[in-house]
Amino acid sequence: MRGIRAVLPTAVRKRITFGFITALFLIALGFALTLYSYNQYGQESKEIERTYEITNRLSRLQSLLTDIETGARGYSASKGDPLYLKEYQKALPLLSAELEGIRTAVAKNPAQMANADSLTSLIDRTISSVKRQIGAVENKVPASIARAFMLSTNTRMDLVRNTIEKMSELEQGLLREHTLEAKQSYRKTIYIIFILSLLTLVTLLVSYNLLENELNSRQKTEDQLRAYEDELQEKIRLLEISNEELERFAFVASHDMQEPLRKIQSFGYLLRDRHSAQLNQEGSVYLDKILQSAERMSKMIKDLLNFSRISSKKEPFRPVRLSEVVQGVLNDQELKIRAHGAEISIGNLEVIDAVHSQMDPLFSNLISNALKFTKPNQPAEISIRGEFVGGEEYEELISGKKYYRITIEDKGIGFDEKYIDHIFKIFQRLHGKSAYEGTGIGLAICKRIVNYHKGYITARSKPGIGTQFIIVLPEKQIQSVHDNTAPLENNTYLIGG
Repeated sequence: MRGIRAVLPTAVRKRITFGFITALFLIALGFALTLYSYNQYGQESKEIERTYEITNRLSRLQSLLTDIETGARGYSASKGDPLYLKEYQKALPLLSAELEGIRTAVAKNPAQMANADSLTSLIDRTISSVKRQIGAVENKVPASIARAFMLSTNTRMDLVRNTIEKMSELEQGLLREHTLEAKQSYRKTIYIIFILSLLTLVTLLVSYNLLENELNSRQKTEDQLRAYEDELQEKIRLLEISNEELERFAFVASHDMQEPLRKIQSFGYLLRDRHSAQLNQEGSVYLDKILQSAERMSKMIKDLLNFSRISSKKEPFRPVRLSEVVQGVLNDQELKIRAHGAEISIGNLEVIDAVHSQMDPLFSNLISNALKFTKPNQPAEISIRGEFVGGEEYEELISGKKYYRITIEDKGIGFDEKYIDHIFKIFQRLHGKSAYEGTGIGLAICKRIVNYHKGYITARSKPGIGTQFIIVLPEKQIQSVHDNTAPLENNTYLIGG
């Protein structure tokens, strides 16, 4: 399903998702309504069972009362034959259990509960009358009195029968009502299942039809996309070949340019050392400018070679102790540091995966930059510190990945932050060559090194306050060999001469 979502347009995905959600909702609704109807049907079934139980108990109660009445009447008619009291004695103890069962069953029905109370009272009085009737026979009271007891028993027994009949009629009415409701609940369940199943089927068919149409539409364009992809791959291959040839040309051209430049420098120094007396002041000035330009050209060629080697020379990533790299750079630049009277503070720098040979020019260029752009007649103040950060702090990096941030801060002349995008481009300068030495390649080299390490570099600065360069590099590298993935830097105009 995730693969289908990835290739479908947003609008189609929304419609299909809505369709499936609707179908799931209908299924859930059908299940809920079916469960509700089933519960209702179950409740009605329980009510029906309860009604049958009450009716059966009333029938058994009436049968027990009939046995009691018959036994007492036979005992009276036989003038005390104990044989007739057997059914009476057997039925009498069972009355209480049946009455209690009836009262429990009708507890939720106030009308029947009132009838049950009345029935209990009538039965108690009837049993008392029966016992007096039997006692009259045992005591051989006059026949007229015994007959009066028997008539009283018959009257009360009729009242009991009427009450039982009344309760039975009420239960029969309830039975018909619950039976009807149970049938209606069952029919409703069938209707609900059928209607919701039909709606679910229609929804699924519409969603399937929409999905099939979209997939068919995409299938028609897939061949064209494949053709575009093949064409793009070919162009990428040609571009890679062109880039490799361009980098090779830059390396060879820079290397070959050093030979005639060395000759210009050698003959220039020979001319100055051996024939300076024969040159007038103007000639000496011209010769000095030639030597200065040759020296600047030599530095530029060396920087171009370093810039080219970054992309052409591939080395494996290895654990690099940054504190040792920085200390080595400071040792190499000891004379320059002393000349500027620089105070350099270094924090605790950790070990990261990096190309060792590229860490030296990275820190060398940044520290040289900090020393170069110090305020006039003030000692340089430089601090270097590092800390681990998460990729989510920078939108250019991978969120959730662990990085190491190095901050190189100085108290120099600073610059306007509107030039941040320019300073990392090759041959880009913010100051004239006469004010500050340099080729305009150093920060471009830093940018390329950081890009090759899948990192991020930026700067924060204010004129007259200082500059802070921020380098963020991955703690661990996935590749075992450094790959050429840095973009080509643009050759742009010079700022300030």
